[in-house]
Parts: sequence; structure tokens; C-alpha cells
Amino acid sequence: MKPLRIKNAADFGKVAVLLGGSAAEREISLNSGNAVYQALKAQGIDAVAIDVTASPIDALASVKADRVFNVIHGRGGEDGVLQAVLQVMGLPYTGSGVMASALSMDKLRTKLCWQGLGLSTPLWFVLKSETDIDACIAKLGFPVIVKPAQEGSSIGMSKATNRDELAAALELASQFRCDVYAEQWVQGQEYTVGVLDGEALPAIRLETPNTFYDFDAKYRANTTKYHCPCGLSAEREQQLQALAVQACQALNVKGWARVDVFIDSNGQSQLIEVNTVPGMTDHSLVPMAAKAVGISFEELVWRILETSMAGTGEPV
Repeated sequence: MKPLRIKNAADFGKVAVLLGGSAAEREISLNSGNAVYQALKAQGIDAVAIDVTASPIDALASVKADRVFNVIHGRGGEDGVLQAVLQVMGLPYTGSGVMASALSMDKLRTKLCWQGLGLSTPLWFVLKSETDIDACIAKLGFPVIVKPAQEGSSIGMSKATNRDELAAALELASQFRCDVYAEQWVQGQEYTVGVLDGEALPAIRLETPNTFYDFDAKYRANTTKYHCPCGLSAEREQQLQALAVQACQALNVKGWARVDVFIDSNGQSQLIEVNTVPGMTDHSLVPMAAKAVGISFEELVWRILETSMAGTGEPV
């Protein structure tokens, strides 16, 4: 990892930690944001935690902040909307800019970008209504996983192994007011790779007895296993890390992110999605990967905040 660029906490000025939001991932954001806030305060940084439940402009109006640490997951915080507001307000912020945030939040457009660059991602089919189901089956077969394109934390996702299940999965995903698509089910092992300031952290292999790594497996179950070291050879892990960095560069992702990827039964890496505001509790995946290379949670938070500084990767 690159050496720290900022040595004194006072150089950051007043930091507004934005958390909560009104998206489906609100509860997770509150946990992440409070963990970040406590880590900043522990290092002597002048931080204030702000739960954004409506207009971020109103939320920031009474706080003379010098910069923002954004920990709002999902729509309204991770999709370019907040980033645009902060840029208009002239406030530097952590994470990706408007375009990269909007693209990455939309898993369908992310896949189109990767496809255009020749990066491998599972086959998919856009489902606009039940009249598309037969065409979807003809293209992808079964099983598939059905996803709302603009939700995180596996919200609204479900596996389908027959026509009735596909119709039910479409009905569920359609409740989230965004594009819905079916994605070819990948037989293989699931990994996630954190990227910090353009450099990949160690890969983590995910293992769950659930049908897939769903909301329950991520946040509630005690049966999910996280393997770091991930069990790949050094060369294979480096290839996976390089792919994660390339996947971020394709979308102009800055600051920090987490890339989810499968290695299928043929040994082919299959990119799934990018999270531009990953979970940030001390049990989350990016902190877990950082810890594996000797970066404490507090140092990780400091390093992420550094990327909001002018001349050190400020989003544009």
C-alpha cells in the first residue's frame, strides 16, 4: 500500500460523516457510518455524524464541513445523486464521482460496460414483463438468478430453477422500481476484492450454506464463512486482484470499492458487480481484507478519507 499522505488530523478540517439515508440498506449504513465516525474521532479528527433522511443540502446546512465521508449505501448515497449535490456545494468527498457512482449502482449498465471492454461477466437477459420469460429461458436456461438492477445487499434477488419460479422472481424484483434482469447461474466459488486508492486488497472467498450470498448470509447468519487467505495460488490471486482493479478502472471508480467476482467451474473469472460504498463495520469485508495486510480499521478509515483531499484523488 502507498504511504500515508496526510500526517495531521487537523489537515482534514471538519469532516461530515453522512450515514443512514432512506434506501433499503439504511440499517447497514447506520452501522457502517457509526463505526467510521468512532474511528475518525479516535484519531483526533474533527468529525460529526449526520443521518441524512431527506435533503442532504438541509442536513449539511448547519455544519460548516470541509469535506464529507460518505457511508450512505444504496440509492441516494451510492448512485451519483449525493455526489452531484456535494460537487455543486463545493464539498470534497470520499469515493467515486457522479458518473462512476451512477454506473456502478446500476448492475445492468455495469455489465454492458464490462462487455464492451471484453471483460467476462455472466450472460443475462432483461425482463420487462412476463411476456419475456420464454425468450429468457431459451437464452439462459436454468438455473438463473433474477436481480433488480439498482439495489444492493442482494435485496430483491432470487434464484429460479423453473418457469414458475422465474415468474415469481420477476414479480419480486419488479417491486423495486428499476430494470430487472435474469443472470446465468454461475457454478463455482465466489470472491470479493477490495480496492483502495487504485490498489487491490487480498481476495476473500465467501462460503454460505444458503442458496446464494443473500441478505441473510451477509448480515444475519452465523453460518457464513470468510476465507482470507482465499485459498488461491499467489499467481491466481494476483490475476483476480488485477481484474478487480481493471473492473474499477472501466467505470472510473475512485477512492475505494469492492468488486464481487466468481471463478466458475471452468476456471474463468466472472465479474458480478462493484460496490462503491462498501460496508464499513469492523466485521465488513473491506476492513477484513485490509486487516490481512496489517491495516487496522482506524488506518483504513484514515486512508479512505485521504482520497477526498485535493491532489490525492479528489473525485471529479
